Amino acid sequence: MRTAAVAVLAYFSVTTTLPAQEFDVNEGQLLDVYPGEAYSPYAGRSFPEHPLWGDTHLHTGQSMDAGGFGARLTQEQAWRFARGEEITASSGQPVRLYRPLDWLVITEHSDGMGLITDILEASPGVTKYEQGRKWSEGYRAGGQEAVAATIDLITQFSQGNVDPDLFAQYQPGARRFASIWSDNVKTADAFNEPGRFTALIGFEWTSLDKGNNLHRNVIFRDGAERAGQVVPFTMTPPFGSSDPLDLYKWMQAYEDKTNGAVLALAHNGNLSNGVMFPVDTQFTGKAIDKDYVEQRAKWEPLYEITQIKGDGEAHPFLSPNDEFADYYNWDAGNLDLSVAKTNDMLAGEYAREALKNGFLLEEKFGTNPYKFGFSGATDSHTGLATFEEENFFGKHTGYEPSPDRLTHPFVKTENGELFAWQMVSSGVTGVWARENTRESLFDAMQRKEVYATTGPRMMVRLFGGWDFTDQDMETRNPALLGYRKGVPMGGDLMPKPEEAEAPAFMVYALRDAVGANLDRIQIVKGWMDADGNTQEKVYDVAWSDSREPGTDGKVPAVGNTVDVQNASWTNSIGASELATVWTDPDFDPGQRAFYYARVLEIPTPPWYVYDAFRYGVDIPEGAPTSQQERAYTSPIWYTPGT
Repeated sequence: MRTAAVAVLAYFSVTTTLPAQEFDVNEGQLLDVYPGEAYSPYAGRSFPEHPLWGDTHLHTGQSMDAGGFGARLTQEQAWRFARGEEITASSGQPVRLYRPLDWLVITEHSDGMGLITDILEASPGVTKYEQGRKWSEGYRAGGQEAVAATIDLITQFSQGNVDPDLFAQYQPGARRFASIWSDNVKTADAFNEPGRFTALIGFEWTSLDKGNNLHRNVIFRDGAERAGQVVPFTMTPPFGSSDPLDLYKWMQAYEDKTNGAVLALAHNGNLSNGVMFPVDTQFTGKAIDKDYVEQRAKWEPLYEITQIKGDGEAHPFLSPNDEFADYYNWDAGNLDLSVAKTNDMLAGEYAREALKNGFLLEEKFGTNPYKFGFSGATDSHTGLATFEEENFFGKHTGYEPSPDRLTHPFVKTENGELFAWQMVSSGVTGVWARENTRESLFDAMQRKEVYATTGPRMMVRLFGGWDFTDQDMETRNPALLGYRKGVPMGGDLMPKPEEAEAPAFMVYALRDAVGANLDRIQIVKGWMDADGNTQEKVYDVAWSDSREPGTDGKVPAVGNTVDVQNASWTNSIGASELATVWTDPDFDPGQRAFYYARVLEIPTPPWYVYDAFRYGVDIPEGAPTSQQERAYTSPIWYTPGT
């Protein structure tokens, strides 16, 4: 049989570029005589093949504000909807996703969780209290009495004026609170189908500091067996706290008790009035110290960069040279507009600035607390994870599709106003996980191999290394060399080889199969210079339609095919895919730096343009009639000397 093997060896050596291998005729397989790979490029792969899409932030009628404003969908209905089933929305309309999600996290507010449900059901545990009976009767009466009950309930709840004995039933240590959480984790387990659909267990810790948003979503790696051994942490004393450091202690205690795993992600720093990403002082007045930066770095690997309540990547005031930094900033004030926004607050609110300021804290304390990846979510309070522009069901049930929803103010105070059309039909998270399971998804989130989009499911890859070449992109499988020669999004560049001059980044984007073409890929770089000042620059690295950069290095606008009257656009401009290998032309090996990719689509209509077309109503004055949806990859970091 040796002769046959030699003949086959000669054939492969002459006619292919494969490494020399020996074919064992008896076994019918290639044997590794010399180092090499199997003929099939897919054999033996262990890296993620495609992104898994999901929402890290959804509320059902069980959350106080969601139920108070009319959401009646249960967790079971939310799980069914996310996996692709048609259901009836709280407003009575049939609704379905165009494509199912791969995974979901339902994150009910931990404070008062389930209270609104019991009010609506006139539970004896609620109606025995005068305040609870009044609310329950108002809701059941309907009409203006129900509206009045809603306003009073939300007002008293937000101000902490709920009867203490009534509210105590819906806090840690109470039997009813434990029962609600037990039901939630068991329901999640019932809908968890490894390999097909993943139901991740979670909750939202809703910390507020005088109306300034400090919310965190907590996500478990585990199922009901472990997650059911605890109850969620709240912000209300004596069992809870509004300090993130106390949340981290709760997370550590959970892991110690159960041998499980949990992570947290913050969201809507744009509504924190400067306290989400502190550099000098915590919102409690305590100075930032080593413990703070270490704990935040340990427990918060992700940041929710885009959602219904605005986009949190960058702001024009902070990034005046970035013409795309003005995407739905929501910069009027804090969460309830009780305090107006001032420019000095912005540096503590946006992700790009936080990433840069992380270098300052790392220089001081040895740990970067803002070394996070990017996720996207809806924060929908309808039980419906809808982020598609033509299928947007709003923030609250009162903003589900109707002919008059565009005329409703979303928030209105003496400090400003946010209009209904300013709700963002956003966002969603793509996770590069090996399997559609709780464990694999959680681990990918932990290593930050995730990216956010404002809704489209475009495929985006980003790898960083020291020896990528243009030839590496001449393949339909760029990840093969990406993982072999570098690190993926969310990672740290390997130590700089002596001979390397600058890092190179392999970036690839493929449009959503049913979405818009791509305008461009940009690399956003942030760094700390020799004087200890932070800097940033946005590079256009790949673009469509043979445009030429101007003298300022910027690529001209791609054009606009949006037909406002008919709520449509055409893919006659842009590209279905873009890819390049880009080497940093301004690299300094002595400076800390991060790099992330931002991918822009061609202009498309916002959700309210679809509303105007379908209902025959006017587009609100001042509302843009087109937008450029986008994706943000988690960064890749460079640290000198590592």
